[in-house]
Amino acid sequence: MVNSLACSLTWWASEEGEGRTVEKTTTAGGTAPVQQRPRRTPVWVKVLAGIALVLVLLFAGIRLAVLPGIKDLFGTESRDRSGPALLQSIQDMSRYQAASGNFQVVVDLEKNAKYLPDALRGTRTLYVGAGTVDAYVDLGKVGEKDVTVNDDRTSAVLKLPHAQLGKPALDPDRSYAVSKQRGLLDRLGDLFSDNPNGEQAVQKLAVKHIGEAAQDSELTARAESNTTGMLQGLLRSLGFTDVRVSYGS
Repeated sequence: MVNSLACSLTWWASEEGEGRTVEKTTTAGGTAPVQQRPRRTPVWVKVLAGIALVLVLLFAGIRLAVLPGIKDLFGTESRDRSGPALLQSIQDMSRYQAASGNFQVVVDLEKNAKYLPDALRGTRTLYVGAGTVDAYVDLGKVGEKDVTVNDDRTSAVLKLPHAQLGKPALDPDRSYAVSKQRGLLDRLGDLFSDNPNGEQAVQKLAVKHIGEAAQDSELTARAESNTTGMLQGLLRSLGFTDVRVSYGS
């Protein structure tokens, strides 16, 4: 009697293979698939996918500036809380600064690991360094025997030390990093630590190259020429008609 009646029973049966749940309907005529419903994605899979997406965006170099309105929303405010500057010492200077040279150098510094690829560990920085080097004559080294004046004070002969170069001074307003390339491990390290001296190596190289360029230039010769012109003009204003200046070690 039960077989003659048209009745149906519906249940859920989980089948392995493609990870799906199939709803089956049983009737007097047999069993046939009716509807397939996908299984729900586990929560941990969604969490891992979200973390992977964040890492991809981070290492791709996405900046807040490319997102409209985000930069203004999370803007920063600077406050100067520095204390007053204290005078530590005063030095008397006897140098005549006779010339100053402006220099610019492009530093390309690359650091690689011995057994790791550059994409994993390594840095490369392209830095433009601009600075000045002064040339001076130390008049404090001039003694009495280095100055000869005739009796009527119309002729003077001066022997001065050769001009010297000062230390190169890097100008922070005109120096900047053009590009920075870092490996994956270096980027991860920057996330968990601060590196205030990140550009110290390229800055030192820029100062070194600027100093070498100053030595190869005619800066000291210009300084001696300017010092000679200054002394001749000063002594002639005091009544000297013949002023001769020479330079020695």
